[in-house]
Amino acid sequence: MSPTRFASEHKWIYLGSIVVLLALVVIGLVRYMGIARNNEAAQKANRLADAAEEAGYPRPNISVIEGALGTDGGLVCEDPASALKSALWKINVSNGAAFVGQRPVIGDRKALRAEAKILEIYCPDKLDRIEDRLDDLKTDDTVRR
Repeated sequence: MSPTRFASEHKWIYLGSIVVLLALVVIGLVRYMGIARNNEAAQKANRLADAAEEAGYPRPNISVIEGALGTDGGLVCEDPASALKSALWKINVSNGAAFVGQRPVIGDRKALRAEAKILEIYCPDKLDRIEDRLDDLKTDDTVRR
């Protein structure tokens, strides 16, 4: 039996081997990209948890941060300087009442810097958009620990 005749008779074996190898390469690349993305999310979540501890807060759950912010900051980094987000952010710095009883208060400086820290870690290119707004707010050390 000649080598060319053997190769032509068993061409399906060669083609099948090539398809299997290509499939394994694609699966390997997809899994590698997923692992790299998870590692990046874990690193950023750890940086944020470390920053919370440095600010005097208890260490937050890393898996919760990873799930909420991922690698790109999630909703926090989606146009942080928009009017709606600014209004919602200012509402959260209030006396905690609802409807007509709600009043603005002097917010705690460290608590107000939390979102800035998230932006610094997850989307530093958007941090300058709210820095001016943070500086314009009247803050003080209002939370006692």
